[in-house]
Amino acid sequence: MERISWHDLPAAVQRVVERHAGQVQRAETASHGVMSRLACTVHARSGRLFVKGTQLDDPSAWVYRHEAQVTRHAPLAPRLLWEVEADGWLLVGYEYVDGRHSDLAPGSPDVGSLVRTLTAVSEVPWPETLRKKPLHTRWADFLPDGVPTGLQGRSLSHTDMSPLNMLISADGRLRLLDWALACPAPAWADTAFAVLRLISSGHSPEQAEAVARQVPAYRHADPSDVGTFAHAVLVAWESMERTDPLPHRAALTTAARSWATYRGPIKA
Repeated sequence: MERISWHDLPAAVQRVVERHAGQVQRAETASHGVMSRLACTVHARSGRLFVKGTQLDDPSAWVYRHEAQVTRHAPLAPRLLWEVEADGWLLVGYEYVDGRHSDLAPGSPDVGSLVRTLTAVSEVPWPETLRKKPLHTRWADFLPDGVPTGLQGRSLSHTDMSPLNMLISADGRLRLLDWALACPAPAWADTAFAVLRLISSGHSPEQAEAVARQVPAYRHADPSDVGTFAHAVLVAWESMERTDPLPHRAALTTAARSWATYRGPIKA
């Protein structure tokens, strides 16, 4: 999606934001991410904040509202500050998180921070006031017929464990950004998604699983359910690489294949 800058917004939209944040002194367009029409760090009189949004007639506008609603419930997420509509635009303001992207390589202290964050997230139920397809429905094309009960969980799940969505703050906490793809899923699902990222960051499948088992929800998951999930991840990444071969997808497909092989054939 082509990005626009803060200065491209209509003056009426800028004024509405300034009612919440104070006079804006400058704004920097985010260099990462592809989903938001507007995504920028705003330096205002009240301090820094992160603003994202799109035009109201954009078919994806509902995603911004969904993310804002989920963020109200999500642990270790940036705090939602406000949500406004003005002059044909929907904008959402979030707490600015000062930190660096995580390093998930073997031996990195960030791996321990990841375990603590995954443990916290796994303990939160899906807010049932929010309507969203569960993960096993979203992934129906990648899962075998007769989805096991263990894959039909109703916990809050981020589902996009990219290191670009993780920031390590000065106190060592790992904060999760960008909850737009959140949905109901098994409590261990985010940890399973993180296994793929650990492998792509240099862990062997065995090492990545050892990290994952530090999260109680993953440790207590049915191994056959996790194995089914690992194979579904492989099918999903193979499909994405085939239909939309972005540069980063080959490495993740390789990691998914390594994990699925380690897990072995799906048990009937």
